[in-house]
Amino acid sequence: MSDDHSENWIHKILVKFSNSREFTVSFILHVIMVAVFGTAVLFETTQDPPDFQSQGGSFFVPQEAESAPPPQDTLAPATQEVSFDIAAQLPAATGLSLPATTASAPASLQFDASQFFLPKQSASSSAQQQGSPSTLPPSSPSLPQESISPQVASSIKNFTSEWSKSPPSVGTRQREFLFTAFLGKYAGGNWNSTVEVGVKDKIVKGSLPNLLWIINKWSKDKITTNEKNIRVINLSSSELFSVKPPFIFLTGTRDFVLTESEIKNLRKYVRMGGCIWGDSSVPGRNSRFDIAFRREMRRIIDDVDKNFVPLPPNHPIFTSGYFPEIKKTPPGINFHEEPPYALHIYGEIAILYTANDYGDMWQIGIDENGSIDLKKNSKNQLAAVNEHLWKNRFLYVGNIAPSQQKPGSPPSSQNLVDAYKFGTNIIVHLLTRWDRITANAPSL
Repeated sequence: MSDDHSENWIHKILVKFSNSREFTVSFILHVIMVAVFGTAVLFETTQDPPDFQSQGGSFFVPQEAESAPPPQDTLAPATQEVSFDIAAQLPAATGLSLPATTASAPASLQFDASQFFLPKQSASSSAQQQGSPSTLPPSSPSLPQESISPQVASSIKNFTSEWSKSPPSVGTRQREFLFTAFLGKYAGGNWNSTVEVGVKDKIVKGSLPNLLWIINKWSKDKITTNEKNIRVINLSSSELFSVKPPFIFLTGTRDFVLTESEIKNLRKYVRMGGCIWGDSSVPGRNSRFDIAFRREMRRIIDDVDKNFVPLPPNHPIFTSGYFPEIKKTPPGINFHEEPPYALHIYGEIAILYTANDYGDMWQIGIDENGSIDLKKNSKNQLAAVNEHLWKNRFLYVGNIAPSQQKPGSPPSSQNLVDAYKFGTNIIVHLLTRWDRITANAPSL
């Protein structure tokens, strides 16, 4: 009897509920509104803030926005308006259509968008792999040493043996080196952007001549190369394997694409012990040259487990360089301080990339004492300085302006001297980096 009574009671409740159409609609609307606005508030309070680096507060561009930084006029104001389309959140079966609702972001999520942009002279560098910005730690861990066969070690020893005229035991500053420097010539780009080229591709003056000249002087001719005979080379030339240069210097401002024969030739060259050293003539990330260089170098070293990585502060270039006082990346043109990036094989640098436009800085020559070299030739031209760059140094070059210790003293620039010392450290490292691998390798 009690069971029949309970069933009758439930039936009456259901009948009343179904007859109360207004109550039912009201009940459903309340449930939906609670769910929607509850979700919106939860989303606002838990979304991640922009990713900042710990030093300097620099802003990392999301990977999908790599091609261009956000324009300043599109940044959000201090108080954001966030729209929530409630109708889009509702199940289709409800058939309800509700207007969009606007809510102000909580005060805890408001920020000053100007913090995203720093002056160039204080912009901190960020890591980048495969041409895309990424949030790497300030110091990358040491790379694991790859296994290398005795045959490969012997091949590298044979390729590099002529660079040094004295053994590693002598000490870096006492060792004597002899090498030929090449400037890589490629189609579709301005490969000669930081040098002056004369007839038959003869390099008259500019970045590499100035750098190699000062290295000769600072080393007291222990590091020897003929700065007046820097060679221009086509990247598909077999001369790479007869002359055996320690590096090929590539620079420019434009996009370029290497041919398949150039890729094949350069792949063989770096695996025998050579290095490709790229220096962008447009400082910073995401220029046309920057994107092209990273892309084309990944065609040369196409191992899926290899990427461009920043050289950490404990890399030998900084800890045991020819000039040990250069313990960090010196600023390039307009104070850009991207770290040097590298692709490695056998645990050593195969492709090096400096994105701070040191090449244009080296177009301002210096003498042995670090003073800017303003001597003129017989034609009354500045012999070691790009005159156009020098005359416009206050217009678009911000950190090679000379400073004078006292009235009448020669003009000098510490930033410029540091850039030259850093270039010296790089070249000496490229000359010596295989010593560990080739020490006990048999000769071919």
